[in-house]
Amino acid sequence: MTRSNRYTNMAMTTMLGLVLSFAPQYSRADSFAAWIASVKEEARADGIDTQYLSALDTLKPNARVKELASRQPEYIKPIWEYLDHMITDNRVASGQTQLHAYADFLQKLQVKYGVPPGVLMAIWGMETNFGLVKGSYPVLEALATLGYEGRRAAFGRQQILAALKILQSGDVALADFKGSWAGAMGHTQFIPTTYLGYAVDATGDGKRDIWTSPHDALGSAANYLNVSGWRAGVPWGVRVELPAGFDYKLTGLKNRRQIADWQKLGITGAEEPMQSAWGEGAIYLPAGHRGPAYLATQNFFAILRYNTAPAYALSVGLLSERIEGGAPVVLNWPSEDRPLLPEEIKELQGLLQQAGYKIGAVDGVPGPLTQAAILDFQKQNNLVADGYATPGVLAQIRKILR
Repeated sequence: MTRSNRYTNMAMTTMLGLVLSFAPQYSRADSFAAWIASVKEEARADGIDTQYLSALDTLKPNARVKELASRQPEYIKPIWEYLDHMITDNRVASGQTQLHAYADFLQKLQVKYGVPPGVLMAIWGMETNFGLVKGSYPVLEALATLGYEGRRAAFGRQQILAALKILQSGDVALADFKGSWAGAMGHTQFIPTTYLGYAVDATGDGKRDIWTSPHDALGSAANYLNVSGWRAGVPWGVRVELPAGFDYKLTGLKNRRQIADWQKLGITGAEEPMQSAWGEGAIYLPAGHRGPAYLATQNFFAILRYNTAPAYALSVGLLSERIEGGAPVVLNWPSEDRPLLPEEIKELQGLLQQAGYKIGAVDGVPGPLTQAAILDFQKQNNLVADGYATPGVLAQIRKILR
């Protein structure tokens, strides 16, 4: 992933359904060489030949990767700023150009995997600006830097072991084995474990080349969305209108119900009717109860397997509609709300943690666990329960929990 915004950084730690390995941990006192030796031993036991293990011998920690991995942005972008950054006129125009250029191939992918062309174009555009920004960091070096120490150590070790398998497969030469600082690779930015599990050879040339072949990269993305639960003929989501007196405790991506049940509660589509045939869905409030509401379908959750940030999935959905010819949607955002600063989020997390709520790490990132804890706090204190962190919510938490 090449984006520097906080929503992307939030998702990087669990990108594409990552399952962390329980590898040995190294303190700063241990040498990088010793860590490399342990990786080689583990890789050798897993069947990696010596000629590929030798690629590790010249590696050194990359200072820039360490800096990017530890960077803490000054503030978190509000969702409306994030969308403005992701859905630009230039990106829409480029996406439409690529949609036309790859029309026949994209149609074949849709028949095989069920994923609409606009969704694949949106992912390609958001990940690498249609292949223009794929990342220039040597993958092994970047992953070794992450794996040696720091909060991404388990991720880095797991991914470098997978990367060695890719190198041994012959799908990519060492000189071309490059990606983002976090080890995501190719046109559609797969991490090594995801590549091993879901990349496909869409051209039939015997290689899964996501680095130089848009066809293989787009086919791989379509395959990954398909196995992640994509349902053909179902939209990624629709904007909805909530009835007066709606119980916001029912919202949140963890609260899935049949579409028919949401309809019985008086929820209606804002631009198009909801259909019970879509199956399950959840009510997603990207900016709390004062902003727009969306019905997130099964396909929204499939996109979340690609990147676990809900803001990313929303952007993919909205951008795909624009690329496919839809008009810009003007939404009423609560833009008077400023985002909480990282230190304020840490304070909020600390107070909730002390009160017994499960928020994970006190890291200044309002991820899913923090949002769920805010929602629980709001429910238990008879507040509007939307799980959305604002200065007002922090003030309420201070008042009640201090």
